[in-house]
Amino acid sequence: MSTPQEMVERALAASTSRACIVLVRSQSVANLRWARTTLTTNGETVSTAVSVVAVVDVPGGVAAGSVTTDHPSPDALADLVGRAEAVAVEEGPADDAAELAAGIAASADWADPPAAATSADLAGLAPGIGELFAAGRADGIEHFGYAEQAVTTYYLGTSTGLRLRFADPEGRLELTAKSHARSRSTWAGRSGRTLTGMDLDAVDRELRQGLAWQARRIDVAPGRHTAVLTPSAVADLMIELYWSSVARDAADGQSVWSHAGGGTRAGELVADPRVTLHSDPALPGLEALPFVVATGSSAASSVFDNGLPVDAVSWIRSGVLENLISTRHTAAETGLPFRPGVDNLRLEVAGATGGLADVVARTEDGLLVTCLWYNRVVDPQTLLLTGLTRDGVYAVRGGEVVGAVTNFRFNDSPVGVLSRIDDAGSAVTTLAREMGDYFNRASMPPLVVRDFNFSTVSLAS
Repeated sequence: MSTPQEMVERALAASTSRACIVLVRSQSVANLRWARTTLTTNGETVSTAVSVVAVVDVPGGVAAGSVTTDHPSPDALADLVGRAEAVAVEEGPADDAAELAAGIAASADWADPPAAATSADLAGLAPGIGELFAAGRADGIEHFGYAEQAVTTYYLGTSTGLRLRFADPEGRLELTAKSHARSRSTWAGRSGRTLTGMDLDAVDRELRQGLAWQARRIDVAPGRHTAVLTPSAVADLMIELYWSSVARDAADGQSVWSHAGGGTRAGELVADPRVTLHSDPALPGLEALPFVVATGSSAASSVFDNGLPVDAVSWIRSGVLENLISTRHTAAETGLPFRPGVDNLRLEVAGATGGLADVVARTEDGLLVTCLWYNRVVDPQTLLLTGLTRDGVYAVRGGEVVGAVTNFRFNDSPVGVLSRIDDAGSAVTTLAREMGDYFNRASMPPLVVRDFNFSTVSLAS
């Protein structure tokens, strides 16, 4: 079996075109899954994918073609390169063509093997889950959930001399507790670079508190209410906002960040002046890829930018839209800075203090939303979202949770949410319920948002 480094070098050696980019991604995953308070599956998987981007001279300019295989073999790499070159010729001149990055020092760990996730990474978690099960059985609580430790190692090599490596660990823990013939249901999620040290006692208390709150049911009609959003719920809203913050879309008049008279809204006050939304590959505990990896070009990324450094960036600072996701090509077109996407996101509200419990205690009248689910964009130009609440919505009166209400469908915009903040807590690492499978490096505060639109009653549990 060839090493990732050998696959990179073999593919580059097979290239006959103007330039070539080779990306090897090795992913290792260990997981546990349980249902009805019983472990159902556990396992380890390892997968490798190779992507080749061929840069080819064609009539009228320079073209790029990309091909990926999930089952690489040394003998197939030359064919993969040939297929990428053929795709490039078929595609024709690329609008985003640019010189590839060069002169960047090789990663110090380039020669290291792929990082591995094994069942040993879950060994510290398993006894605590067993204790959770035992206590749940004694109290008539059923537990369902999933724990995963994954690590993806990237090897990026180019014909211009780049040799970059990055190991990217991710831990994810999701737990659902049900009681009283499954008429009550609560959810809790955690994320981090590792599952080691996850406080299961705190998770158990959170789940049990939700089940206890559901002993009393309170009728609340749909409509606009003050919402107390957990960090998880805030994460789902902000990730949607972040993924919609693309310079090309804004300049083309297709997004919430499009200016009515043309261009983008960069430089405008778009949120509460206390709000800052930013990303940083070096953010402690949320470390992310420090260089661009792109296997295809789109409005948000360009294969020609592969290997360029990814820097810290404020998307919104003190309420002002400061940056949008942009390639070198779209940056030149729009006059905005080159800002590649970053795989983490943090929201801060200046002056905010305390955790979720503190925020609830400061709320006179509102609805506490545990998490959001099945969120979809209804209107890109206002970023109107629709989705569902799930696993616990609670009435807050006089700073206390007094009972559970029904689930709702919501219709609201995260941009509007950032303009209607009445209170907030400190940002904490959290797992988005809907987007956690795709983006799990988020640090968010609990928010109190006035006039959140709970549009209709939902039958979701």
